[in-house]
Amino acid sequence: MNPTSINLDEIFKSADDLVAAVLQDHLTNEVLMLAWMNREALELTLKTGKATFWSRSRGAIWIKGETSGNYQEVISLALDCDQDALLIKVKSHGPACHTGEVSCFNSNLGAN
Repeated sequence: MNPTSINLDEIFKSADDLVAAVLQDHLTNEVLMLAWMNREALELTLKTGKATFWSRSRGAIWIKGETSGNYQEVISLALDCDQDALLIKVKSHGPACHTGEVSCFNSNLGAN
C-alpha cells in the first residue's frame, strides 16, 4: 500500500463525499462486501491497514471487525478511473459478512 499515490483532495471534493469500497479476497479474488468510505475512513484505513468505513445509517465511522474480531487486513487499494470507487484487496480474519458468511454476496437473483 502506497498512501502517497492517493490524492484525497481529488477524491473528496466536499466534506459529504463518499466513495464505494468493494472488498475482494486477495488470494481468491472473491468479492466479499461493499461499504462506503468518507475521507476520514479512508485516512484511517491507510493509517491502520484495517478496512474502515462510514456507516450511512449510524452516521459514524466503523472498523470492520471491531466488535466481531473479523478484521479485513488491507493488502492493496485501487481507485477507479472516475475516482468514486475503490477496490480493496484484503486478507480476511474471519467472515466478511455480518451473517457469518464469507461473502455478503450469496443471493443469486437468477439472471443469466
